[in-house]
Amino acid sequence: MSDSPTSSTSDSTSITSVHQTVRRSQQNTDGSQVVASESRHWRDIFWLGIFILHLAGLGFVLAVFGLNRFKISDRLNIDRYTEGLWENSHGLTETYWPMYALAGGVGTILGWIWLLLLGSHVNQMMKVSVHILTTYLAVISVLCFWCAQFFWGVAFAIAAALQFVYVMSVIDRLPFTMLVLQKAVKMVWSLPEVMRVAFAFMLVMLIWMTLWSFGAAGVVASSMGDGGRWWLLVVLSVSLFWTGAVLCNTVHVIVSGMVFLVLIHDGRQSPSMPPKPLMKSLQYAVTTSFGSICYGSLFTAAIRTLRWEIRGVRSKIGNNECLLCCVDFLFHLVETLVRFFNKYAYVQIAVYGKGFNRSARDAWELFQSTGVEALIGYDCSGAVLLMGTLLGGLITGTCAGVWTYTKWTDRVIMVGSTAMLMGMVLVGLAMVVVESAVTSIYICYAEDPLLIHRWDAEFFNQISETLHQRLQHRSARVREVLTHNQLDGHTQETQSV
Repeated sequence: MSDSPTSSTSDSTSITSVHQTVRRSQQNTDGSQVVASESRHWRDIFWLGIFILHLAGLGFVLAVFGLNRFKISDRLNIDRYTEGLWENSHGLTETYWPMYALAGGVGTILGWIWLLLLGSHVNQMMKVSVHILTTYLAVISVLCFWCAQFFWGVAFAIAAALQFVYVMSVIDRLPFTMLVLQKAVKMVWSLPEVMRVAFAFMLVMLIWMTLWSFGAAGVVASSMGDGGRWWLLVVLSVSLFWTGAVLCNTVHVIVSGMVFLVLIHDGRQSPSMPPKPLMKSLQYAVTTSFGSICYGSLFTAAIRTLRWEIRGVRSKIGNNECLLCCVDFLFHLVETLVRFFNKYAYVQIAVYGKGFNRSARDAWELFQSTGVEALIGYDCSGAVLLMGTLLGGLITGTCAGVWTYTKWTDRVIMVGSTAMLMGMVLVGLAMVVVESAVTSIYICYAEDPLLIHRWDAEFFNQISETLHQRLQHRSARVREVLTHNQLDGHTQETQSV
């Protein structure tokens, strides 16, 4: 295969950078400098304080709302302060709490099933997540219209259309994505201790959800009008999302640290492997690095989702220059944000104990200097895992919503949407184990490709070939844009003459 001059230059630059990182890594073959425990300091302490204060304050609010309607209507006499403003109805917390208990149970079972089937049926599960999600969203849209919930029916119909467009735009990338996910599962399956970590954090999340759902059930049963209920539920949902993201990313840091150590030491049973690596990763994640996890969890998920959607739309625009210009502006804006908020930062946090922004920036600069960023842009493993998380959340929300519909038709959307979020958080805690392995593999490949070669030579050849093809594709796109701009300039000069 002949290479163009531009492509050759790009490839040679990437290879040179990789060789430099190989030499740096080979100087640390004993692993003593890979995880420098002595240099660990507390990072992003401000955000750690904010998160703890948020948990304490929200816990108090949840307890108040739940207790106010528990067994006795207006137990704490809150309604006297809202006389004439709210409905002053007589709902009870325990009326809606069982629906949330069902949501927690279904979400936990789905997460456990996913983890248990991880080694044997991962390909089938991923394909179901990708191809069934669109249909499921459309079915829920029809159910919302049937229940006269027209706003939500339209919202789910739009979501189904966007999901279908995105899958069609990345359909050619799915074989490579499934390959990466298979290898990530292979790595995770060889580390049963990280599976136990995921189970343990799901239990921790369930404990918090017990209090959260108690307060949410109290809000649904409260004397407020629907507008007040919705605003409070939105605030509670944002809090649950942040808490869930913090726990997911804590697992992310723990698993990333373990995977990086396994790759750098050539195996779990290597004599050079440090003692109790899982406990050290756990210790760093819940102490010195916890502030960075709290900070990154606020923004990373939203920015990643926006980036996937813009990439999918951008690839389907065609020659509409006006629309392409607008989308390109949004694309470059999101790409700038990705430099400071990306999931690969958690690997740097796990391995080196850096602050979040520095970790994100260093990871992105590493990818760009080695050309691996082109490979990451081609991979859709994060989006596929998100689809599985969404599907789990939708199933959970549907179960809780159907039970609510049999008793109180006017509370279906309130209970169903919040139950869906509970399911997403619980299933996401299972999914993050594989995502952590994927991010660690890319970081290791960028820092030292020989680490991947020693672990799985066939996979190394496949990923290297894909990277070479993506770099060639990028060079061809650059030449095409330059040629187009030159032709436009020449045309304008000719017209002016």
